[in-house]
Amino acid sequence: MNKFEYTLATDYDRAWLNFELDLPLKPGKDGSSNPFYVNRPGNPIVELVDALLAPFYRPPKFFFSGHRGCGKSTELLHVLSNPSIQKKFWPINFSIREEADIIDLDFRDILLAVGGRMFREYRKIGGELPDQLIKELNSWSGRIEKEIQTVLSGPVREYEIGANIDAFFANAGVKMKLEPATRVELRQVIEKDITGLISVINNIAAAIYIKEMRIPLILIDDLDKPELEKARAIFHDRREIMMQPNCAIVYTVSSALFYSKEFDAIRDQAIFLPNINLKMPHASDEGNEEGLDTLRRFVHQRMDPGLIDSQALENAIEYSGGVFREMARVMRTAIGRARRRNATQIEISDVEWAATEIRNEYRRILDKNDLQFLRKINEHHRLEYNDRLRPLLQLLAILEYRNGDNWCDVHPVLRKIIDE
Repeated sequence: MNKFEYTLATDYDRAWLNFELDLPLKPGKDGSSNPFYVNRPGNPIVELVDALLAPFYRPPKFFFSGHRGCGKSTELLHVLSNPSIQKKFWPINFSIREEADIIDLDFRDILLAVGGRMFREYRKIGGELPDQLIKELNSWSGRIEKEIQTVLSGPVREYEIGANIDAFFANAGVKMKLEPATRVELRQVIEKDITGLISVINNIAAAIYIKEMRIPLILIDDLDKPELEKARAIFHDRREIMMQPNCAIVYTVSSALFYSKEFDAIRDQAIFLPNINLKMPHASDEGNEEGLDTLRRFVHQRMDPGLIDSQALENAIEYSGGVFREMARVMRTAIGRARRRNATQIEISDVEWAATEIRNEYRRILDKNDLQFLRKINEHHRLEYNDRLRPLLQLLAILEYRNGDNWCDVHPVLRKIIDE
């Protein structure tokens, strides 16, 4: 696969690529900003960076969240490349998808991924760890391997991970992700000695700090994907264990956790990335020019402005609801229709087509109770607890905003449905 090029589109083919829905924007190797990156007004990521750079007695843990498509992965990458962060920390960023089964995720999987990824990334850059530590790690992984072989039935060879620590960390993630039998047994073995795994993580982190004079900082993406019950089990029920590693960690967490009573467990270390405000609260006709300009730049930094009618762009921005991924989705669908029409410019009808396509997706999944609740939201814009609120927020049928106090609105494409 060719490396993605961040170049301004002057035709529909390039524009289609530039509005890829899942495109975390990697900064330049020299820390320079990505050409497509748009800094949002009042970006909460500044709060996270400030908190990481503040003095601390123990390496901090933070819980980073936001609604689907709001740009969490991109912001984590920018934290990673921040010069001040790199000076203070030895940072690594990875997706939990690479290390574990995202559908069947457990706190032990995450801790094993933290230790394994930290060890492998440091070795990858040629980092040398003390011989005594390697000896201790080999002894630990050998014990784990032996216990797994003891409890598993069937041919041992089928379930081997590797007693050598390099082989263990190289293979454990793959086994945990792809082999349910090994996953179950490895979790059981780790559960018997969870302090042993924490000790392994802390010893690796301490060795890296001694060598680099920088504290390891682990940024874990896609931890917001598991369902609420699993998020509760990891970040509420096992919160104290997740705070134990002696390295700085930013855990992404499900936005659903922020709308549950269990949120109290992570309140003090929580950072939330809201959607872009496109209008002032409770004033449907008053636009928020700063937010509107943010979305205009989102498009203009990817595509020549001449490819889209100016009013069509304004309509597309309104239909996005201030969600970056929704903006990309509206643009992609409109680009596709304009290309099929052999048009020289994306017009209002193309954007309306895109809005209709999104609206039709919602028609298939929203029931009468959902629509009734959405009508209430459309009237008062208050974020009040209701058993319908959390799933509708996750569906982006309801969008949360913050102008001082937080408030909410229905996804703009749904107004036609709720008015029917």
